[in-house]
Amino acid sequence: MRVATEITLSDLDKKRLEKYTKSRAVSVRLSERSKIVLLSAEGLENKVIAQRLHIPPNKVGKWRNRFAEGGIKSISKDKPRGANHGGKDTLKQARLRKKIIEKTTQEKPDNATHWSTRTLAEALNTTHSFVHRVWQSVGLKPHLEKTFKVSNDPHFEEKLSDVVGLYLNPPENAVVFCVDEKTSIQALDRTQPGLPLKKGRCGTVTHDYKRNGTSTLFAALDVATGSVTGACYPKHTHKEFLKFLKKVESQTDKDKDLHIIVDNYSTHKHEKVQNWLKRNKRVFLHFTPTSSSWLNLVERFFGVLTERQLKRGVFTSVGELEQKIIEYIDNNNKNPKPFVWTKSAEEILKKVNRARSTLDNIVSN
Repeated sequence: MRVATEITLSDLDKKRLEKYTKSRAVSVRLSERSKIVLLSAEGLENKVIAQRLHIPPNKVGKWRNRFAEGGIKSISKDKPRGANHGGKDTLKQARLRKKIIEKTTQEKPDNATHWSTRTLAEALNTTHSFVHRVWQSVGLKPHLEKTFKVSNDPHFEEKLSDVVGLYLNPPENAVVFCVDEKTSIQALDRTQPGLPLKKGRCGTVTHDYKRNGTSTLFAALDVATGSVTGACYPKHTHKEFLKFLKKVESQTDKDKDLHIIVDNYSTHKHEKVQNWLKRNKRVFLHFTPTSSSWLNLVERFFGVLTERQLKRGVFTSVGELEQKIIEYIDNNNKNPKPFVWTKSAEEILKKVNRARSTLDNIVSN
C-alpha cells in the first residue's frame, strides 16, 4: 500500500496558501491546489481530500507530491504540455523535435506533396499532437503555400522608381491616376434561392450558378483623394481604353497635368493611343514593370470591390451587374479614402534583390 507524502508547512507558507484559497485575484486552479496542500498538512489521506473537494484522488496525489518537491512555486504554474520530468526523456524529446523540423523542411512523403501531422507522426513513431506543437512553436505550416512572381523586366528599377516617385512625391499642379481594367466580370445568378442569415446560422447559396454574360470595368483611382472614375464596356480593346482616357481627361481640371499609371497590356501601347497622347501634351502614361500589378494602387480598389460587392452578389443580367458596380463607385466617391503608399523604391528593390538572389541559389544548387 502506497503511503501519501507527508506535508509540513511553515507559518509563512500556511498564511500564503490560506490567502490563495480566499482571494478572488488568484486562479481557481491555484486556489484548489492550495486547499489540497493545506488539507494534506493536516494529515488527511488523498481519498478523504478528494471527497471533500470533489476531485479525483490522483489529482490530490499529483499536487501533494509537486508541493513536496518544490514548494509553493511548484504549484503556482503548470508545466508545459508534453514536458517530461526526467533528463533522458527531455534529451530524447529534443532529438525528436529536431527530426520533425528536418524532415518537414527537407523531405516529402512518398504519396503526397507535403506532410500532415498524422503522416509525419506515423513516420517518426510519435503523436500527431506533438508534431503539431513543434510546428506551431517554430512557425511551420506545410499545408500553406504562397504564390509569388519576380519581375524579369530589364528596366525594373527605372520603372519602379518612376511609379513610387509619383506616389511619394507627386509633381505639382498635377493629378496622379492609377488606371486598369477588371476584365471578364461575370453576371452570376444562383439556380435556387438561398436561405437568409439569422441567429445561429449563416446565409446559404447554391454551389452552382447561371452565367448571364460578362462586362469589363475601366477604373481610374485618384491617388491623392481616393475617388474613382469608372466605366463599364463589353470589350477591352484599345478603342475602349482610349475612350476611357478621354473621359478621365475631360473630367480633370484643364490647368492640371495628368500622370496615369498603367500596366504593360498591349492596348495601353497601341498606336492610336500614342497618337492621342502626342496631341494631348498634358497627359503622361507611366508603365509599371512587367509582372508587377501589385505596384498599381487601383488593384487595391478592385480587391475591395470584389469582396464587398461582386463576390457574393447575385446578378440576373449584365445591366444589373454594371448598375451595381457604378452604384458602388458613386457611394465610394461620397466619402473617398486614399490608399496610402509607404514603401520607398530602395526598400522594395532590396527585397526584390533578395528574392532574386535566393532564386539564383536554388537554381544553381
